[in-house]
Amino acid sequence: MNLPVMNDWRPILEEAMQTEAYQQLRAFLKQEYREHTVYPAMEHIWNAFEQTPYEKVKAVILGQDPYHGEGQAHGLSFSVQPGIPIPPSLNNIYKELQSDLGIAPVNHGFLRAWTEEGVLMLNTVLTVRAGEANSHRGKGWEALTDHVIKALNERSTPIVFILWGNQAIAKEAMIDETRHAIIRSSHPSPLAAYRSFFGSQPFSKTNTVLQALEMEPINWELPHHVSSDEV
Repeated sequence: MNLPVMNDWRPILEEAMQTEAYQQLRAFLKQEYREHTVYPAMEHIWNAFEQTPYEKVKAVILGQDPYHGEGQAHGLSFSVQPGIPIPPSLNNIYKELQSDLGIAPVNHGFLRAWTEEGVLMLNTVLTVRAGEANSHRGKGWEALTDHVIKALNERSTPIVFILWGNQAIAKEAMIDETRHAIIRSSHPSPLAAYRSFFGSQPFSKTNTVLQALEMEPINWELPHHVSSDEV
């Protein structure tokens, strides 16, 4: 598994890769990709870091593990590839986006436009076996993504951390809330969205924080048309 990331994330990720936990993860993934169907495709694992350089991060949307259905995951949390039906969690995100900012849902689930606005679309676990949710939990990804969160916390420019669900909220202990902002709610999945996700206004709250810091707000609108060659 070569690291394709060539921006300012590279030294941060390389440091995490020196650990024994990562070496064990690497051996596990080699076997998994050889013997099973694993998502996302190997060349898409690091997409979140390739799309949003470290110094460009304004906000982090923290997910759990990738979608485990065919053709869905491509390395960005909650996003699916063009042409793939919109998953229920993302449908709920679109409902909240419309309620919060009046932005009507698009007919695709490809969220790359947000990464270009400075949103790091990060999962705590970056791979999953087909059809088996959470199958790569506890295999070493958490150590690497914890390292990433700690590196973001060390940044002098404030970041808005959007934590949806208990697995994401558990990471708040690594975030200094005197320097960064945290927006918490339940997960947008159909099982949890009605607890506190709906009505949480994460999109407008993020922009309120950024504008108070005299930073450019995020344009949360998505393009109406995307093509598969954009992945």
